[in-house]
Amino acid sequence: MTAYMLAHLRKVEEVHPDVLEYKERVQAALDPFSGRFIVRGGEVDVREGEWPGDVILVEFPSMRHARDFYDSPAYQEILPLRTKHLAGELIIVEGV
Repeated sequence: MTAYMLAHLRKVEEVHPDVLEYKERVQAALDPFSGRFIVRGGEVDVREGEWPGDVILVEFPSMRHARDFYDSPAYQEILPLRTKHLAGELIIVEGV
């Protein structure tokens, strides 16, 4: 069953160069696990509550693919480039 990795990343005044490097390298880390961006930023129309930031949605063929991607050495190597400079939440959820 398809799985999704959903991240809510807070906006920052100035994007750190490490974040730009992360963005350049993340697709190569996704490729072995058949991960593909469905949403990567873009306009957010908040209808209820607050949503101070960006939405990132990545589709995977299964929960195993998503988990293996997140735990992979390639992703763990670049993850601090994002987490040191952007606050947010990230979940993996199974589709229907």
